[in-house]
Amino acid sequence: MSLKLRDALRSTAAWRISLWTTFAFAAGTAIAFVIMYVLVAHDIQQRTDAWLSGEAEVLADVAANTPRDSLYDRLVEEVAELASREVPTDPGEKGARKNTVFFLDARPGQAPIWVGPGPMDSFVAAIRDANLVPGVPQTIHVKGWPEPFRAVFHVNESGGKLFLGFSDLAATDMMHRLTVRFLVIGAGIVLLGFIISSAGAFRTLQRVERIAETVSQIGSEDLTRRVPEGSRNDEISRLSRTFNNMLDRIQASVRELHVLTDSVAHDLKSPVTAIRGSLEVALSEANESTWRDTVADAIEKLDRLSQTLNTALDLAEADAGALQLHRQPVDLGNLLRQLVDLYEPAMGERNHELACHFQEGVIVDADLSLLHRVLANLLDNEIAHLPPSRSIVITLRGGESQAELTVEDDGPGFTPELKDKAFERFVKGEQSTGHGLGLAFVHAVVRAHGGSVTIKNRPVSGAIITLQLPVMSVAIA
Repeated sequence: MSLKLRDALRSTAAWRISLWTTFAFAAGTAIAFVIMYVLVAHDIQQRTDAWLSGEAEVLADVAANTPRDSLYDRLVEEVAELASREVPTDPGEKGARKNTVFFLDARPGQAPIWVGPGPMDSFVAAIRDANLVPGVPQTIHVKGWPEPFRAVFHVNESGGKLFLGFSDLAATDMMHRLTVRFLVIGAGIVLLGFIISSAGAFRTLQRVERIAETVSQIGSEDLTRRVPEGSRNDEISRLSRTFNNMLDRIQASVRELHVLTDSVAHDLKSPVTAIRGSLEVALSEANESTWRDTVADAIEKLDRLSQTLNTALDLAEADAGALQLHRQPVDLGNLLRQLVDLYEPAMGERNHELACHFQEGVIVDADLSLLHRVLANLLDNEIAHLPPSRSIVITLRGGESQAELTVEDDGPGFTPELKDKAFERFVKGEQSTGHGLGLAFVHAVVRAHGGSVTIKNRPVSGAIITLQLPVMSVAIA
């Protein structure tokens, strides 16, 4: 075997699969042949035993009802010879035919009557060693004969014994030919099966190899390549589709990562530059009060910058399904009242009219810190984007499985372009001064809690944002 062929065999599993398949097929075929061989041999033996039993009874009846004289001897010999001619004999060498039937009538004090192949002494010795049971065909092995004999004997009233034996050489030869033909044909079938299974396994594994080659060529810089799926809806095609779906998700994640890094870099440039300028001004100020105000303004900008970074990181974790939730029972009504009390002065400065309708006892299983930030984002949006002197209605209702929170206003609402992309990161209106992370963060956190968020415009003017969260229990006052 050449080194190239040896390396080719080691690099593919097709030949190993073919060998195991061929071995299993060959073993199954051999087992089936052995079972068939045993059944046929058993049928032949039953046929032989039935013939022996019938002929032995006929010869025993003749011996019992005929006087023993020269005529009796001749009659018995004729019957025995007739019995031997009824059985097909096997052609011997040069066309001769072997006599495979023997008959022996042995009576005490009289010469035995023998019909069959010689020498008689070999058969008598075999009969003596076999310990035959009267009337039951048994196997005996005669010296000088390669094949065994089936023999049966009867005992007459005078104590004499009548033996009849038969060796079915034709059946034995037939079984030998059957075995040889099976080995030849079986070897051909096994070889053909190995070739077919090798071709099938190699062709199947070639598809797997194409998948491996394609995947190995996909790098972080080129995620556009896809695995060939094929036209068949089999396991390998489903594997290819699974790889392609995974590549689609990876490509989308990398694209989002690029957008995230570009947007964060762009959005951080201005506040970092502003903070640096403020600190340079503070260093040049001689007046301590002015210096303190400048540093305080820089610290405030840093806080907003830190909040933006934390929101972006939490949003990325939520989209990746890795957001850590520290769940606990949260009374949603009490949390809303605390936030409303906190934001009400700022809304009053903008002359907003705020109305709250909270159902009591709405308990949700949620992360208190994240839920607090979600609700704060909603109220921040109302203050930042709603024109002055508008009305805001916050409604909380509890059901058997869901808590529903709606924030409704009579502002300008969402433009059609913004409405379809409101929950995407870094998407914001033309007049917005934010980073476009608020609603995206709200959507990601609510979805991580097993809830949902929807937005829609009112028929006249304004927008409605609806949050639904799974409840732990609802107690209606």
